[in-house]
Amino acid sequence: MTLEAFRVSRRARDHLIKLKRLTDIPNWNVLCRWAFCISLAEPTPPRREHIPADSTVEMTWRTLGGEYDSLYWALLKERCRRDGLDLSDETLAEQFRLHLHRGIGYLAGDPTVRSIGALIRKAVLTDTRGQRGTSVHQ
Repeated sequence: MTLEAFRVSRRARDHLIKLKRLTDIPNWNVLCRWAFCISLAEPTPPRREHIPADSTVEMTWRTLGGEYDSLYWALLKERCRRDGLDLSDETLAEQFRLHLHRGIGYLAGDPTVRSIGALIRKAVLTDTRGQRGTSVHQ
């Protein structure tokens, strides 16, 4: 694994600030984990786009994943496999950034995410295909 550290865009930083205020989750890494997983649950791949690393929010992969960093890495690799992408370091890093930023946008743009309880309900109601439903897979 070569994704040692990453920086989010200014827009994502602003969204994370909003999410911290709404959910009372104080740590960037926890919110980023939620965002990453919400994006992975979507059935479609994230749209390829250039995402600037133009904010001051930077963290290491180890900080993002904590004791489960290898699990998050495996989830990313499996998603890339399912999307028919190669598993080169460059592709994995790009896909991580795309999933992370898509997930941050989803969470920040969801009017129902107004508390940590609402965030948990969103995860519980998102099944493994990314569809809203009755699954409890998260």
